[in-house]
Amino acid sequence: MHSKTFVIAEIGINHNGDIKLAKKLIEKSKNCGVNAVKFQKRDINLVYTKEELDKPRESPFGTTNREQKLGLEFKEKEYDEINKFCKEIDIEWFASAWDLNSLDFLKKYDLKFNKIASAMIVDKKFLKEVAKEKKHTFISTGMSSYKEVDSAVEIFNNENCEFELMHCVSKYPFEAQHASLNLISKMREKYKCNVGYSGHEKSGIAISYAAVALGASSIERHITLDRTMYGTDQAASVTIAGFSELVGGIRTIEKAINGKQSKEILDIELEVAKKLRAHIKKN
Repeated sequence: MHSKTFVIAEIGINHNGDIKLAKKLIEKSKNCGVNAVKFQKRDINLVYTKEELDKPRESPFGTTNREQKLGLEFKEKEYDEINKFCKEIDIEWFASAWDLNSLDFLKKYDLKFNKIASAMIVDKKFLKEVAKEKKHTFISTGMSSYKEVDSAVEIFNNENCEFELMHCVSKYPFEAQHASLNLISKMREKYKCNVGYSGHEKSGIAISYAAVALGASSIERHITLDRTMYGTDQAASVTIAGFSELVGGIRTIEKAINGKQSKEILDIELEVAKKLRAHIKKN
């Protein structure tokens, strides 16, 4: 699908329930040169049990899990504003739905892409409903084995829905030794499809660069204004300056990799070869 690495700025819930912050992150992402921004959509009463929602939790939104989850969840008003703003500044947006209600909700916006969060890859009923929409779908593979990935790939192939897998480690953040980037090429060979990388690493952007060098078709990283802000994903996120550097580095890596496919003297080497080999007698 992608002629270049498709770069996704995952805003997720880093907006902390503030539409002004969300729009600022969208605008900053656009300025960084990303291809799309992504959010997360949940019906909290379907995703979490009542017992879980009633548990105590101190947050800027209150003293229970329910208040925290509700505080982070945008509703139709906010998504209408996001949709309008993204059209105004000409950037794609989409969201990973975590339940069927949220998947149905997102249909209103006629989005170009779908995303399967790693948590959802084991829900076959949900996968089938996503695949029926026939939108290009990014499928994150964190917290799963080949068995779960096999099943997801089969569902999307059966529905003739275009997709790409995304190698992912579901720890926020994780240490470099857990990245296992060799799985990008292994999954590409096994499933005969594009494989991207959804990263939550602790160590900046080096691992994301390596993923591109290894042929990742897409890169998704969380974006934040400040990694010390409130939120479970902030510590595994990339700052605006870091994201700008990430996109610039990816485009440079693409140029460096996609050169000549045969070994020959380059035009830019001819003058140098003539000068440096002047002392060598022709054999």
